[in-house]
Amino acid sequence: MTQPQSSSPDTQWPRWEVFKQDAPGRPHQAVGSVHAGDPPHALLTARNVFVRRPAAVSLWCVREDDILTATPEELTTNPALLDSPGEPGTYHVGVKRTNKRSMTFVDLSGIVTADGPGDALRQAQSLHPDVLAWMVFPETAVVRTDEDPGTVASWFAPAKDKTYKQQQHYGVIGRHVGELKRAGLMPGRAASEEGA
Repeated sequence: MTQPQSSSPDTQWPRWEVFKQDAPGRPHQAVGSVHAGDPPHALLTARNVFVRRPAAVSLWCVREDDILTATPEELTTNPALLDSPGEPGTYHVGVKRTNKRSMTFVDLSGIVTADGPGDALRQAQSLHPDVLAWMVFPETAVVRTDEDPGTVASWFAPAKDKTYKQQQHYGVIGRHVGELKRAGLMPGRAASEEGA
């Protein structure tokens, strides 16, 4: 919620939280964030960063400014968060249940109809009292990939087909050059080494 104050102006693009759905029927999960100038840029950057190899069927991006998060400790010390103003409407609710999954901050657990983000946070707290953190954001803030099969195939199918090889699969260049030198197969160098 609170951003550190800086004496110099912020020149970075807005930050967007990225939510990825691995398979149909699974919840969207927060996987990280990207900086982007506009919604289409946010989706493209999110795809390039978070869907290069892992499976996915959907991506959502939400501007950081549209997200309200809180932990139980923050609500104890700052109960005014539950009165955060905003537009009434449908809000997505996310929860962090464990610290064991370092790559995922929250799983989206459902939606609520609320008078604003504070009310949505209050409802999230009531629905999920025993969690480590809550996140809420309005449906109107979500930028998402299309769900039609053509879009899913063009955005996500190539990522499933890419092979991954460990670095050691490619060998070491220096060893190959050494073998060529010893075999006398490097014309310019073999002659200069003999004269030395």
